[in-house]
Amino acid sequence: MGAVTFSVFRGVPDQDGDPFGKMIDYTIELDEGMVVLDAIHSIQAEFAPDLACRWNCKAGKCGSCSAEVNGKSRLMCMTRMDEILEETPEGEAVVVKPMQTFPLVKDLVTDTSWAYQTDRKISPISGPKDKDWVFSQSEADRVQEFRSCIECMLCVNTCHVMREHQKFDEFAGPRFFVRLASLEMHPLDERSRIPEIKDDFGIGYCNITKCCTEVCPAGIKITDNAIIPLKERVVTEFYDPIAIIGKKLGLRS
Repeated sequence: MGAVTFSVFRGVPDQDGDPFGKMIDYTIELDEGMVVLDAIHSIQAEFAPDLACRWNCKAGKCGSCSAEVNGKSRLMCMTRMDEILEETPEGEAVVVKPMQTFPLVKDLVTDTSWAYQTDRKISPISGPKDKDWVFSQSEADRVQEFRSCIECMLCVNTCHVMREHQKFDEFAGPRFFVRLASLEMHPLDERSRIPEIKDDFGIGYCNITKCCTEVCPAGIKITDNAIIPLKERVVTEFYDPIAIIGKKLGLRS
């Protein structure tokens, strides 16, 4: 495939925790079938053994190698170089940066510990304890899509509520609305989650731009199948006058 130049971010946080570093160019020879992660490994092997890059499975299942390639959130192990070269203007370098939404650790590695803290705020499934858990295949299919999430955090990195406004304490972000949807829509979950989805997890901040869905490597329809249905349930619970009256009259639980 010939020689290709990569412009890779190298740096660490400054004393205020902000990214501090510069873009450094590396030119390597590409082989047929390489992905961006292969190229980063070649740069490490040939020029920069101290280049920090997180990865694990190299099969699009662990979500570790998230980064921004040519300005788009992607898994480096699932981003083929032939596709990248088609979109890169002739004579320009392929640009690789860390995710911009999360605090920088070093080079291409960011601190995503916020995700673990948010995960712990969500109550696990609360199902019946005195009967068998049996439900239909159609009910299982509805929540199965959400279970394909690999927690790569690309959707959170792309979300403008997180990226531009840093609402980490007020907004669950698309990844965790997927988890909340998987629980709220589970036929056996008995917990009423709508109040906390509205107040604690701030679903009202989302204006359904679908940017999260566009970058999901697992193909989850985050906006259409998780966020919008949750928003609809919030509207029904708190703002639909007919539903509110019916609830007060005991016509719905």
